[in-house]
Amino acid sequence: MATLSATTAQPPRSAPALPADIRLMNAAAGTVFVLATAAAAAAGVLWLMRSPLFPIRSIQLDGDLARNSVPTVRANATPRLSGNFFSIDLQQGRRAFESVPWVRRAVVRRVWPDRLAVSLEEHRPAALWDAYGDDPGMDKLVNTYGELFEANVGDVEDDGLPTFAGPEGTSAQMLTLYRRLQPVLAPLEMVVERLELSGRGSWRAQLDNGATIEIGRGSPDELVARTERFARTFSQVTGRWSQPLEYADLRHADGYAVRLRGVSTTPSATGPAAGAARQN
Repeated sequence: MATLSATTAQPPRSAPALPADIRLMNAAAGTVFVLATAAAAAAGVLWLMRSPLFPIRSIQLDGDLARNSVPTVRANATPRLSGNFFSIDLQQGRRAFESVPWVRRAVVRRVWPDRLAVSLEEHRPAALWDAYGDDPGMDKLVNTYGELFEANVGDVEDDGLPTFAGPEGTSAQMLTLYRRLQPVLAPLEMVVERLELSGRGSWRAQLDNGATIEIGRGSPDELVARTERFARTFSQVTGRWSQPLEYADLRHADGYAVRLRGVSTTPSATGPAAGAARQN
């Protein structure tokens, strides 16, 4: 009879642990290698930033330039740029281009291997600005976003822009109201030449024919509602005399009063005068 025998496999023996001094030496070597690699990378970056081998050779300008020319923008912004392709500060570059007159916004990008691409947005003027307390020697305009910017007012003297006069920080508010009021007055062939906001919040419009409209205080909807009532009934009030408006006061709760150019009457005790007609 054959006898079968089985041999039990023995687990592999683990490698003997390294001595503590060897383990410490290996850890130190690894640390030195990591530090050396980081130092080499930093040196490489520093070399790239200072190297004359990567100059910016061209600047590409894109955008709708109506008030500036490409040579003018380059001449004004380029002296403010510094560094090569890798080291140039793009935010500093953006500020350099936005410092050029009429430039509202600039986006600056690197384009490999030696070019900057700059997208420009110009200010579009909506009004002249006459802020209370501002330096009268500073020319400021209001753009279509209601933002103030400095520019040569002579560049827009033929554009027929209105003038806004108000406290600092109200330019956007004034532009919004102007855009609502002018369409209301347009059917009467009245053009707002100057819109004023007093420090106490009272509004006044001066028209291109020299007339003045006192709109008063209130919310934008209230101001527009008063003006709409005036525009809707003005021809009925003044049709008898066919004289141009000189002054209108819309601040009355129950209507408005007007004064016509060339009409001078004394109000009677029972009704409105021609020169100071009141409409409910």
